[in-house]
Amino acid sequence: MALILDGRRIARTLSWRHRDEIADIQRRLGHPLTLAVVRAGKNKASASYLGQIEKLCRRVGMEYQEHALSASDREQFIGRICSLNVDPRVTGIMLSWPLPSEWDPELVAMTLDPRKDIDGLHPLNAGRVFLGGQFLGMEAFVPNTPAGVIYLLRNYDITLSGKHAVLIGRSNVAGRPLAALMIAHDATVTVTHSRTVDLPSHTRQADILLVAMGRPQFVTPDMVKPGAVVVDIGINVTPGGLVGDVQYDEVSEVASAITPVPGGIGPVTNAMLVANTIRAARLQSTVA
Repeated sequence: MALILDGRRIARTLSWRHRDEIADIQRRLGHPLTLAVVRAGKNKASASYLGQIEKLCRRVGMEYQEHALSASDREQFIGRICSLNVDPRVTGIMLSWPLPSEWDPELVAMTLDPRKDIDGLHPLNAGRVFLGGQFLGMEAFVPNTPAGVIYLLRNYDITLSGKHAVLIGRSNVAGRPLAALMIAHDATVTVTHSRTVDLPSHTRQADILLVAMGRPQFVTPDMVKPGAVVVDIGINVTPGGLVGDVQYDEVSEVASAITPVPGGIGPVTNAMLVANTIRAARLQSTVA
């Protein structure tokens, strides 16, 4: 049976550390750290996620703002981001996904102030990640999910250097930046996706299999190399509850270690969001 990579345990430890850091920074600044989330329209899955973020902010002592705007007015959405960019009391800005399908996500991301872009979406931050983490004297804001994956693996002393990591998924918020981070940690990386021919032939070569496909229980045991580490990044809402992209029970019999859903990558991702907000506060103020 595989070792369960418990993200909740890691997130609890980080929460205590972050709470102390936030209290110290807020004392120096004289005002609270504030995370502002901007969303367009309503989405059941994202609403549940944002509820978790709000509770986490309250728990670590940060303020939380949610700006709910119309899904039919892109200019209003961009205008709100611009106003938050220049608001000195707003520390970090996060966009709630998905955006309306007719909007250009890259254009929206470019509107963000890179110093407040805590999910690493702005091209400056994305470019810094792919260039090895730093450019023009400023470290990148690494997207929270890839950062959470790396933090979790290292917390469990899972060696990345020299390992063959295979990713399923190539999104800008998960697959692509995670590939860059794995390369930075000296892994050999293969990126696969929905158009990959004979996908199982690639996944069965993985020492570390990272799955961000967005398809419920897509990965079956025959797709996994015996003894591989399996990281399930997927979160899918089904009538039976939340499930990942991996058939957890069955794959656990093949893998050496595996993340559960829920309780695996999700809590660590949220903790990275807080860590990036703390970094944003320090970037924006000399007293922090």
